[in-house]
Amino acid sequence: MKAGVEELTSFLADHPDVEYVDAILFDLCGIVRGKRYPRQDAKGLYENGMQIPFSVFLLDVTGDCPDAGGRGFSDGDPDGIAVPVPGTLKRVPWARVPSAQVLLTMTEQDGSASFLDPRVVLQGVEKRLRDDGLHPVTALELEFYLIDRQRMSDGGPQFPIAPDTGQRDKNTQVYGMWEIESYAAVLRDIEYGCNVQGVPCYTASSEYAPGQFEVNLRHVADGVAAADHASLLKRVVMGVAEKHGFEATFMSKPFTHMAGNGLHIHLSLCDEDGNNLFDDGSDTGSEMLRWAIGGMQATMAEGMALFSPNANGYRRFAPNLYVPVGRTWGVNNRSVAFRVPAGAGPTRRVEHRVCGADANPYLALAAVMVGAHHGITNKIDPGPANTGNAGEHLDPDVPWTWRSALARLEAAEVLPGYMGAEYLGLYHATKTAELEKFQSVITPHEFAWYL
Repeated sequence: MKAGVEELTSFLADHPDVEYVDAILFDLCGIVRGKRYPRQDAKGLYENGMQIPFSVFLLDVTGDCPDAGGRGFSDGDPDGIAVPVPGTLKRVPWARVPSAQVLLTMTEQDGSASFLDPRVVLQGVEKRLRDDGLHPVTALELEFYLIDRQRMSDGGPQFPIAPDTGQRDKNTQVYGMWEIESYAAVLRDIEYGCNVQGVPCYTASSEYAPGQFEVNLRHVADGVAAADHASLLKRVVMGVAEKHGFEATFMSKPFTHMAGNGLHIHLSLCDEDGNNLFDDGSDTGSEMLRWAIGGMQATMAEGMALFSPNANGYRRFAPNLYVPVGRTWGVNNRSVAFRVPAGAGPTRRVEHRVCGADANPYLALAAVMVGAHHGITNKIDPGPANTGNAGEHLDPDVPWTWRSALARLEAAEVLPGYMGAEYLGLYHATKTAELEKFQSVITPHEFAWYL
């Protein structure tokens, strides 16, 4: 780890005020976990790695260990070694005390990559594509709400107080520039935080609800880096929002009658020379692009538990909300699941619009890549492109509840061959335990309706 120690030494020399280094990783649910090192102890992280239980990757969304597959309590909760990812040591500009952070990846005690790390799962899928001469270029877009830190009496969220007026925001002005200006200080600090941390954001837009925004990330020719960017962007947004007196939420559907938060995945595939294999000079794209979409259609149902990983996520899917309700595709059409955006031929790509913003970016992107490769390998025809409104009716062949989505994942035929049957089995067990715990709670509605 000599190069890593040199990176740390140089960084600390350039930033003499940094007091702590946060060593972070993202678990199965996409939640950031890790340890905080005082400046003088950070060298040990780079020399020896960080001992941490493998089960940290199998916690449910509340932080409980369900002992999925006998991993946790049953096996004595053994440690793996998390090691720094080169080039990810950056300042944390929103921190109260001068701090830095570094992204980690998990290894076994012998130094080999651990399949329990979602980052490693994505690496394996991406290698499968590259071995076949398919080189992904991808970017992820994330929607989120800024909300008031004061909750409703039932614990629900409130729209934020607009900084320029001091009044509670209640307008839906999609792409509204006044909204961008009103929250300019927050958005500026998000941009600054991204720049400091090497997260390539480039535009922000007001979305389809009060206090809702989207931040776009630049396309990169590295799927794992793209998922790193999305995961780190979430951390930036939440940290900056707190600094400005707001909360930020990537919950799929925080407001019943308002737009949900999506994670849109843009993917093109290039050859070794960088030529876009989805571009044939036409507006609709190449035959390979259509095969990729066909594969995404074929794997959408078995991937829903990854695209929408909790109960709330399925509230997002409803007709006529610019949210996919079927295995549809089209050109320059936001009502479909798999959209081919307009634009110049070399930028030809597919936009996968199914995921909620609370999906794990590594696992979601891995499943999208699986669909693309499966479709290309088997030359799956996606059928005719949809024109007009493709979002009027729910497709009965797609699971639209959390339990049915987990059942489809358990019976998956394509995803295990790429992402690993053992990993998906552990994911299924973790999320099934989370579902059972969720359903064990008696809700206020049950008292109101049935008591």
